[in-house]
Amino acid sequence: MTALRDERSEAQGGRDLTGVAAELRSLRTASQSRRYRGSPPPLPSRPVIIEIVEAIVSALYPRHFGPADLAPDSVDAFIMRTLEPALSALQRQIELELALAREWKGESRIDSPLRAGEVVEAFAEALPKVRRLLDSDLKAAFEGDPSAKSIDEIVFCFPGFAAIARHRLAHELYVLGVTMIARIIAEDAHSATGIDIHPGARIGERFFIDHGTGVVIGETAIIGRNVRLYQAVTLGAKRFEAGADGALAKNYPRHPIVEDDVVIYAGATVLGRVTIGKGSSIGGNVWLTRDVPPGSAITQAKARNEAFDNGGGI
Repeated sequence: MTALRDERSEAQGGRDLTGVAAELRSLRTASQSRRYRGSPPPLPSRPVIIEIVEAIVSALYPRHFGPADLAPDSVDAFIMRTLEPALSALQRQIELELALAREWKGESRIDSPLRAGEVVEAFAEALPKVRRLLDSDLKAAFEGDPSAKSIDEIVFCFPGFAAIARHRLAHELYVLGVTMIARIIAEDAHSATGIDIHPGARIGERFFIDHGTGVVIGETAIIGRNVRLYQAVTLGAKRFEAGADGALAKNYPRHPIVEDDVVIYAGATVLGRVTIGKGSSIGGNVWLTRDVPPGSAITQAKARNEAFDNGGGI
């Protein structure tokens, strides 16, 4: 960005962009008039939100992400010193999102920015629960991956843990109605890890994503306890419902339910509101669009044979 600023400074006065700026202003004004009821309100800040999340993660795991010289008897003070400004900054971002939501055309949501304080209080109270869930995820990763030499290594190095840590924070905000900020957190984790988890997805304890690149988990997915996914697994929608006006329907269940103790291997694709029964194993590269009973072992060959037996796809 510094080089870009230097080049821009050198170029000033050598190129007339008045017409371009005017046309962009016209397009921007038209777009805003279609989206908002009144004047465009201020937007939440993605960089600020990302900074807030990193601060909260450091408060959850201060030995790993706090100061290198943090003494054991100073940890509580560090946590409070870190959380107070982070939560205050989060409240301001939530106020901006709720004010923005009131101005969106076509939205029935009329949240008051005054609710931001209540949201932050509920979120803060949920942080110990998030830490307990993450500790269960760490235990599952250590027990499920022979390459993991320690819990500390998983916290520092495993992309699956980085993604689920941010998902569990984003999910708390999502259920509290702060969906844009939750999505910003999720997409930052996606960018960093290659793991795409919608903040609406409900995920039980002891969740482990091994390797992780290319994993996609949709908004209405429900994942039970002690589930393991490998890279490039998709828990997606099979089709999108539309209303009479042709607009896509929203807020309805369209992603899989994965029950407890399920393993889904690399490259498997599970689509639609199907249920993968407890204790099942879904093999690599399987394409699945039907329910699977508890205790099933689905492989490519078995899936292909059943498709031929049924006279169609699965």
